[in-house]
Amino acid sequence: MESYALLLGATLNAGTVLAIAALGLLINEKVGIVNLGAEGMMLCAAMAGFATVVVTGSDLMGFAAGMAVGTLLAAIFGVLVIWLNTNQYATGLALTLFGTGFSAFVGTGFVQAKIPERASFAIPGLADIPWFGPALFRHHPLVYLTVLLALALIWFMYRTRHGLVLRSVGESPESAHALGYPVRLIRLLAVVLGGALCGLAGAYLSVIYTPLWVEGMVAGKGWIALALTTFATWRPARVLLGAYLFGGVTMLQFHLQGIGVDVPPQFLSMLPYVATILVLALISRKPQWIRVNMPTSLGKPFYPGA
Repeated sequence: MESYALLLGATLNAGTVLAIAALGLLINEKVGIVNLGAEGMMLCAAMAGFATVVVTGSDLMGFAAGMAVGTLLAAIFGVLVIWLNTNQYATGLALTLFGTGFSAFVGTGFVQAKIPERASFAIPGLADIPWFGPALFRHHPLVYLTVLLALALIWFMYRTRHGLVLRSVGESPESAHALGYPVRLIRLLAVVLGGALCGLAGAYLSVIYTPLWVEGMVAGKGWIALALTTFATWRPARVLLGAYLFGGVTMLQFHLQGIGVDVPPQFLSMLPYVATILVLALISRKPQWIRVNMPTSLGKPFYPGA
C-alpha cells in the first residue's frame, strides 16, 4: 500500500508541471491564439530558474526568473502574431526551435551545478498520517497552489465580466472590436500571462521536480501540455484532471520497474506519448466534443480594419 501512496504522490508532482503549462496555454487559446512555442519557453525558463537558484540560493527568485523569461518570449511571440499577423503555427515552432538551441547553449556551464539543499516539504500534523501523508501532504506549496489556480481560472472565466470579455475575444473578435474592446491588447495580455505560467512550469521542473539542468530536460512536456487543452476541450477543471492522468502514466513506468515488472524500459518511456496520441484520437472520433467549447477564432488572425 505504501508504494501506491508514493505513486499517487509522484503523480501529483509530475502532473503539476503539465497543469501549470496547460492552464497557461488554455488562456492563450481562449482568446484565439495557438502557441506551439511552449516547449521552447519551458526550456529557457527551466534554464533561467535553475541558474538563478544556483547563484542566489532562493527558490522564489528562480520561479520569478522562469516567469520573466516565459513572459519575455511570449511577448515577442505575441507581437509577431497579433500585431504583425505572422502565421501562429510557424512562429510557435520557430520559438520552440530557438528555445531548444538557446537553452542548450546558455546552460552548458550549469550541467554539473547543484542547487542548495532544502528542507523537505510537509504539512505539519498531516504529513505523518499513514498512506494519506506521503500521498497528499508532502508536496511543494506550488502543487496545492496549482489546484487553486485552476479554481480561480474557472471563477474568472465563467463568473466575471472580464472573463466574459476574454472569451468573447476568442469567440468573435470582430464583435468584441465593434463593442469597443481592444482585441489585440487583450490577446497580447492573455499570451503574456500564458507565457508566464509556462515559464513557471519550466522553473518548477528544474528547481523542484528534478533539481538539475540537462539539455532538453523538458522532454516533450510542452507538447503534452498543448495536447491537454484539446483533451480537456478548453475547460480548466478537465485540464487539471488530464494533467494528473498523464502525470500518472509518466510515473507508472517507474512504479512498474520498482515492483519488478519485466517490461522493456523503452516501452515504458513511450507510454505518456502513446497515451496522448490515443486520447486525442478518441476525442477526434466525435468532433462535437471539441466544437462545444473550442474558440471559433482559434489560430485565425484578426484584422481590425476588415
